Amino acid sequence: MIWYPYEQMKTMRAPYKIVNAEGVYLYTEDQKLIDSVSSWWSVIHGYKHPEINQAIEMQLKKFAHVMLGGLTHEPAEKLSQKLQSWLPGDLDYCFFSDSGSVAVEVALKMALQYYVNHKETHRTMVLALEHAYHGDTFKAMEAGDDEDYHFVLKAYGKSKDVVHIPTEIDALEHAFAKYHDRLNCFIVEPLLQGAGGMKMYDISFLKRARELCDQYDVLLVFDEVATGFGRTGNRFAADLVLPDILVLGKALTGGYIGHAVTVANRKVYEGFYDDAPFHALMHGPTFMGNALACSAALKSIELFEEQDYMSKIHRIEAITRREMEGFSDRRIKEVRIMGGCVCIEVYDSDTIKGYQQFAYKRGVFSRPFLKYLYAMVPYVIEEGELIKVLQTMKEWFSKKY
Repeated sequence: MIWYPYEQMKTMRAPYKIVNAEGVYLYTEDQKLIDSVSSWWSVIHGYKHPEINQAIEMQLKKFAHVMLGGLTHEPAEKLSQKLQSWLPGDLDYCFFSDSGSVAVEVALKMALQYYVNHKETHRTMVLALEHAYHGDTFKAMEAGDDEDYHFVLKAYGKSKDVVHIPTEIDALEHAFAKYHDRLNCFIVEPLLQGAGGMKMYDISFLKRARELCDQYDVLLVFDEVATGFGRTGNRFAADLVLPDILVLGKALTGGYIGHAVTVANRKVYEGFYDDAPFHALMHGPTFMGNALACSAALKSIELFEEQDYMSKIHRIEAITRREMEGFSDRRIKEVRIMGGCVCIEVYDSDTIKGYQQFAYKRGVFSRPFLKYLYAMVPYVIEEGELIKVLQTMKEWFSKKY
């Protein structure tokens, strides 16, 4: 049987069985649903996109996958070249992997080994944010700060190698003053913290982080697995503040196939480029650079560019702000909007229990969690479809007493 994610198997409701999907819609045997969460924020072009389908089919006629160990292939080479030209600054060196969590592990490993290679073995600490979520593999969990997901780490006790701070400049400056000589990196979800509660913060925090990382020679890592490809209203937060290492996943392939990339700048790359074999990055996911995934990613980026997806995202934000203007309820703590994300945070998690079934009956698939009712829609959504998602969210509060 399937062991489902983030569920107590003994008490979980039966999941909705999808029999087809196209555009922004999921189809069950009895319902047509707007996917308001883009399959965990990844399906930015909608489902069954003909051009991405064709790109995968063309590659499939050649081969589906070969390992990158001792081999290479055109889709991986082209994707690396495209990212090198497309990403800001000197983020030029692409290490592929098969999921965002693994890509974060690679980034944290890179940061640690960069200093080990420079004989600075005392730099074992990672600075991260409160409410951070970077994935469910072990070092990613340690960098995270959400007991709802990572309570299993209590078995080890509090880590001496990770410090978590709020998104406040005073706390940031204090942490660097206290720990700077032991830090190898500062890792953040820039501007928007996803699974930790769709928390949003100002760019000034990241600008100050960049200054402090430069001052104290600490690597700045942006985990843009969720925030990249326009979700914050910026193409990448890295376009505004340049990190040393950038992690991308989710929308990288348009949500078609699990794939991710950890992109390093020249400084980090040259910290491994040496005659000494033990200075190499000893990491190698089996499916890194998968040819089908790289083909999907190349077409996804092409669509993003040629069809001016940033305009689509700005339109989604404008419609969302218009529709949510003045909306409030005594049970709502805050309504937050940024780019292609809207979140209603309530005071009590019981307030949104049952919303998923309520939305299903109205033709919307939603997956609220904890105290957060949110939408991260596919960028190809039409105005009427987006309004339906937002009206369903508002209607929940008008009908529930």
